[in-house]
Amino acid sequence: MTAIDIDRRTLVRGAAATTLAGGLLVTAGEDARAARPRLLNEGDRGWWVQNVQRRLKSANYWLRYTNGVYDDTTQQAVMALQKVHGLSRDGIVGPSTWSAIYDPITPRPRTASYWEIDLDRQIIIDASYGWGKWIFNTSTGNGERYWSSQSGRYLTAVTPRGRYRFFREVNGMRHAPLGRLWRPKYFNGGIAIHGAPSIPGYPASHGCARMSNKAINWVWWKGRAPMGRSVYVY
Repeated sequence: MTAIDIDRRTLVRGAAATTLAGGLLVTAGEDARAARPRLLNEGDRGWWVQNVQRRLKSANYWLRYTNGVYDDTTQQAVMALQKVHGLSRDGIVGPSTWSAIYDPITPRPRTASYWEIDLDRQIIIDASYGWGKWIFNTSTGNGERYWSSQSGRYLTAVTPRGRYRFFREVNGMRHAPLGRLWRPKYFNGGIAIHGAPSIPGYPASHGCARMSNKAINWVWWKGRAPMGRSVYVY
């Protein structure tokens, strides 16, 4: 067996190792107690989860920890990766997603430093110097009609395309007419990025760009979406 047969990118602890089909390296030490599982899902733990987390983070998909615990932020990062690769958006690491994990695409932004909301792929790109600094999962307007008690008429749930700027923020829970928004940052009238307990793999909002509560908390903590920063929705 030559060195070509070994995936050099895999973190290895210990001297002894076994190479599986596909060139994946499994150590015989304490970190690798079994071959790669067919599926990984929220709630799973172990070395293979940590392997996934490290690869996602190295490709700039945002998640909170690389501690070997498949938490909700890992699930969100997996879903964002699946969207970019055109895979089923279930947040589960299965056969097709394993392939994407080992050859991840980091989406290129269209701008140098905007906060970009990609409606087709349902992702957010935090652009920095022309690169995707962080990639977040999101869920935007679902295109359905709904009754607005505030305006007294039916409206369509869309996230309008265009260029905007963050102009207002609420550091806490905002009880809006259409629901609760956690730590929203507004960029177009009543449309904001904000935290929500559920971020599905498809458009589901009234127009806002939903993020996980942990993701928006991190955005606030790191100052990644300050007032005045440009937002590009396309």
